[in-house]
Amino acid sequence: MSQQSQAVAFSELHQKYNPVVLYNIWDAGSALAVAQAGAKAIATGSWSCAAAQGYQDGEAMPFSSLLHTVQRIASVISLPLTVDFETGYGAARRDNLSALLQAGVVGINVEDQQLGLSALNGVREQCEILNSLRQEAESQGIALFINARTDVFLQQPDATQHPALMAEVKKRLTAYQNAGASGFFVPGLSDVGLIAELCDVSALPVNIMASSLTPPLAELTAAGISRLSYGPYPYVGLMETLKQQARALY
Repeated sequence: MSQQSQAVAFSELHQKYNPVVLYNIWDAGSALAVAQAGAKAIATGSWSCAAAQGYQDGEAMPFSSLLHTVQRIASVISLPLTVDFETGYGAARRDNLSALLQAGVVGINVEDQQLGLSALNGVREQCEILNSLRQEAESQGIALFINARTDVFLQQPDATQHPALMAEVKKRLTAYQNAGASGFFVPGLSDVGLIAELCDVSALPVNIMASSLTPPLAELTAAGISRLSYGPYPYVGLMETLKQQARALY
């Protein structure tokens, strides 16, 4: 399957009431294991990729290391591959995306968080970033799935405050869609009623990140999500199991 065909196939996996489930991986070995388990697509997680190489999340890992990891993942799988691009790794984000596209990537996550700060990019600034990335993908003839992530909810851990944030999130949803986004990612949102409300108004596929606070998959599916991802939790869980196995030996 060509890269463009994979990009189209990946986009078509995002179906309201029938979400694609992405169990996030961090290297070639974990990608192969998840692929062999029956996954329809492979997704990296930035936290996991960084931690597996001894780095903190937040683009502390050099882009060259991420690119090498992605190239190794792409070499062992034949499934559509989407990469957590964080904020794009600096001012060279368009060149960085070009390198990922050349490695075979058909999807990315792009967040509106300002690295190292408890603040978000302004809507206009984030839209300029999304539009630039869309232009780069189009220049290479790839229908890249740009999953626009907003950290509005993630920055407010008190879920009782989330209803008051919906207006801002909806504003960003509309703006990101107009700027070329393919999907809308809202990590930190766990209230099924608010999730359903967002899905009802969104023309873009809505992505929720599973956590101990989110409802079961069946409830999320009924709410209308199109994508469920697991972020760092697969890596964290596996490392805890490894630690326990080693502790039993020592």
